[in-house]
Amino acid sequence: MQTTRPILAWETLLELETEGTDARPPLRDRVENALRRAIDEGRLVTGSAVPPSRTLAETLGVSRWVVTEAYGQLVAEGMLEARTGSATRVAERQEAPEATRGNDHPRPRDPAPASAPPIRYDLRPGIPDLRATPRSRWAAALRAALADLPDRELAAAHPFGYAPSRAAVAAYLSRSRHADADPDRVTITHGATDGMDILTRELHGRGHRTLLVEDPSWPRLRAVAENNGLRPIRVPVDDDGVDIEMLAALATHTGARAALVTPAHQFPLGAALAPARREQLVRWAREHAGLVIEDDYDAEFRYDRRPVPALQRLAPDRVALIGSLSKSVSPALGLGWMLLPPDLAPPPSAAPPSLIDQAGLAEFITRGDLERHLRSSRTRFRRRRQRLLDALGTRLPDLTVSGIAAGMHLVLTLPSHVPASAVIGAGAAEGLALTSLRRYTDTADRPDALVLGYGNLDDALVEEAVARLATLVR
Repeated sequence: MQTTRPILAWETLLELETEGTDARPPLRDRVENALRRAIDEGRLVTGSAVPPSRTLAETLGVSRWVVTEAYGQLVAEGMLEARTGSATRVAERQEAPEATRGNDHPRPRDPAPASAPPIRYDLRPGIPDLRATPRSRWAAALRAALADLPDRELAAAHPFGYAPSRAAVAAYLSRSRHADADPDRVTITHGATDGMDILTRELHGRGHRTLLVEDPSWPRLRAVAENNGLRPIRVPVDDDGVDIEMLAALATHTGARAALVTPAHQFPLGAALAPARREQLVRWAREHAGLVIEDDYDAEFRYDRRPVPALQRLAPDRVALIGSLSKSVSPALGLGWMLLPPDLAPPPSAAPPSLIDQAGLAEFITRGDLERHLRSSRTRFRRRRQRLLDALGTRLPDLTVSGIAAGMHLVLTLPSHVPASAVIGAGAAEGLALTSLRRYTDTADRPDALVLGYGNLDDALVEEAVARLATLVR
């Protein structure tokens, strides 16, 4: 097994990213950029293990959240690989055979050629329309909030978030997600990953050692839970969402009493949790004194009907709702929230979001800017999704497209003789950014498929992107 070459001391990682600059970027970005550059330049070699998040945080003198966020982003990009029961390691950068646990089949990765051209056709999932980021409205909200912020608040402690921000988020969740939202149970976070970090650290402190997770699912939150000592237990997902009977059986077998789910719009398969299963999940949590962590992933975007209310409404005492502005507005804002059950009160974050950003969030919500942005985004994404479906139906009529009319992605199943890794590698050479379904699962028996995101796909390039994709598939 390869190990890290002793070319770069971990203590110097942050310093490298500030040389020659007048302004120091946020700690999270500096750690992330330093790691990325070390991997790109070969100072961290393929297969080498990075330190546990707690160890690296202590070495660098930063909060563990900073390191966890950096690791999570690089895992999501495919530069690091986090696996159950093993250290986080530098991933293969090009296609190569790999032994997988429990089977003899190689697990393809999405190749990232070093010489790939800039992305022109962005079909990556999980990215909103960056061109439509409401810059002027957000700037106006920040200016108004800063002007109105009382002097005494500038030096005050806000352990769970600025009170007006918590109240604004509670009101928003009540009217948009029909949640049972009390401002005193809202915590302002840096985003869903930060919320997951806070929650899983608290669960570990309360004796939890396992976490039920959907399979497939977003790897970043699984990695955070594992870094905090919770072993992910994978539960299969079908067209009705996560299999609750299997979840209950696995919980009995492993002793798990907490589950992470995406009931509004499962990522990446795109199912909504069926009504009967919602009731089953809540019943399981109540009967076993369990906790359901509801990741409200792109729940605001439903195109065939009104969004389904949050699962939290059915059991406010058993469901923790986490959400953010990353998918609905922009990941650059770095803001999110948790709505927690009354008996769950984790310690405050050691590195909460900026008070000014929190005050801006309150202003952004109370002025109605967030919901105006969501309405326009809903219209734009609905139209773009239909154009993508029409183009796929014309160019690749024999392939199956799945996922409910919601969110910012769909799943395209490939022919059995066409490996996703080959399509992705060829697409990268043409500026076509694609993602394999296998990135989100270790299950080898699923058909090869692509998870096509359309959030950041230029409307003018939809048909051209599909035409190029069809050529590659054929």
